[in-house]
Amino acid sequence: MFQTFDRESHDLPLHCGAQKEKNQEDPPATAAEGEGAAGGVYRYIKGDLFTSEIFKVEIQNLPKYIGFNDLKKFLNKHGINPHKIKLFSKQMFAFVTFKNQEERDKAMKAVHGMQWKSKVLSVRLAKPKADPILKKRKQEEEAEGGQPGAKRAAGTVPYEEQLKRKEKEVEGVLQKLTREIGNNNKAMLPWLFVQKEKYNKMCCPLEAIRPSPVQTEYRNKCEFVIGVGADGEDKTVGFRLGKYKGGSCAVVSPSETTHVSSEAKRIVQGFQQFIRTTPYAVYSPETYEGHWRQLTVRTSRIKQTMAIVFFNPQKLQEEEIEELKRNLRQYFTEGEGKESAITSLYFVRMGQRTSAGTEDLPCEHVTGEEWIHEELLGLKFRISPHSFFQTNTPAAEVLYSAVGEWAQLDQDSTVLDVCCGTGTIGISLAKVVKKVIGIELCQEAVDDAKANAEANGLTNVEFHCGKAEDVLPTVLNAVVSPNVTAIVDPPRAGLHSKVILAIRRAEHLKRLIYVACNAKAAMNNFIDLCRAVSNRVRGAPFRPVRAMAVDLFPQTMHCETILLLERVDYSSDTQTTET
Repeated sequence: MFQTFDRESHDLPLHCGAQKEKNQEDPPATAAEGEGAAGGVYRYIKGDLFTSEIFKVEIQNLPKYIGFNDLKKFLNKHGINPHKIKLFSKQMFAFVTFKNQEERDKAMKAVHGMQWKSKVLSVRLAKPKADPILKKRKQEEEAEGGQPGAKRAAGTVPYEEQLKRKEKEVEGVLQKLTREIGNNNKAMLPWLFVQKEKYNKMCCPLEAIRPSPVQTEYRNKCEFVIGVGADGEDKTVGFRLGKYKGGSCAVVSPSETTHVSSEAKRIVQGFQQFIRTTPYAVYSPETYEGHWRQLTVRTSRIKQTMAIVFFNPQKLQEEEIEELKRNLRQYFTEGEGKESAITSLYFVRMGQRTSAGTEDLPCEHVTGEEWIHEELLGLKFRISPHSFFQTNTPAAEVLYSAVGEWAQLDQDSTVLDVCCGTGTIGISLAKVVKKVIGIELCQEAVDDAKANAEANGLTNVEFHCGKAEDVLPTVLNAVVSPNVTAIVDPPRAGLHSKVILAIRRAEHLKRLIYVACNAKAAMNNFIDLCRAVSNRVRGAPFRPVRAMAVDLFPQTMHCETILLLERVDYSSDTQTTET
């Protein structure tokens, strides 16, 4: 097995996750009764912070074959505004939460006994979802000799075997895509039949996976949580040995983790020593008390390092926070932390119930440079705290070189770099094309991208800040070049459907290179690019012509996938419209 460490802080464990199975026990009449009956696993509902789990009901005897939207519309139609819905359509029931008792009681009164599609609905109070940490601890206490269990350390798989597994995984994704294209675009079936015979049931050739030039200490960005160590030591900085929802909060040092750089490990050790000298406690996802939350470390091959400290101020006075920042500055510039060799230090206030993403939180510069810099493919790049930059720089060079080879660019080409981050892909191609247009959501990254273009002496590059689904249609309409290639490198969840629709409509865009960090998650994007024309999807479809995996994440199960798609050139008499 691969080495795996969960790096998520899971700050919203109590009411944003979905219950996996129906609770077979009768719910307590009140939340307070449930808290007593369950030995404290519902303790969180007594806190000052809002959780809709307090106002939760179960709707039973729902009609068959209804979906989430059907239930939501049904409730809205009768003047009921749920906060959250979790539908179990096969068992014909749903859990629904509300923002307050008045809305919950109104819903119970209105829905109970109501008829919907020949079914008479029934409603009853539902037990709040148990805190997973306390629930697991309770189970451990009840089990004889039970020990709190984190994931066992996994053995290391030989690198060649890792590559084979990853390539096989991508092969499976392409085989599934082939079936989906056939289901969604009948006109492509003759072409698919030929492709499947040639390429082992795949719609296009899958080239040999390209390995990472380095297999250890390759990560240039790591996010470390702060908590109680697996050894019981408080204020430990490292990785979780499992997920909060799995019932584990234990944190282990990254000292034995092969993909973390020695520079990052040194900073973690120095920071851990510092926080252990402070009176401030570690933030607890159980009680929402405490302060220290996370440490993000960014490094570069030119030996520059950035540390970003995430801290919950709770009710501390501003003077106390400023003093803490002064102490951090002194420790890392003059004190024992000087050996950590941090060149850029930031402080971020991360409050209660902050969502998993931290990209929108303001960064307060404490000391050192405002950025770190990196060199990639002979070019220079500056990187801000929130800016995206591929986490494995040597492998990113392999990835971007492959993208450049596949794009078949020349001096008449215009490149659209969608989700461009600090501009790495577009800037690396700028010297061989007429124009590069980058689109990126993060303003910090756009500022970096503009500075990077200037630092590398490029004048044919421009960058736009905004959501791709808002910016791309305008940009596409403004591009008059007949030779347009789009390169998209979206986050794990893929592109917004509006982006795909805009790409489909822009028929002068003939080639698209999709860089996916999770090809399975991008499947819907792939299908929409290839599906038949309809009232919703305008513009001739694309079809995959070439694919390859690039290993940016050795010692894990993940890799990047490059998929080259080209626009289908249908003649007008064969073009069909499906609704």
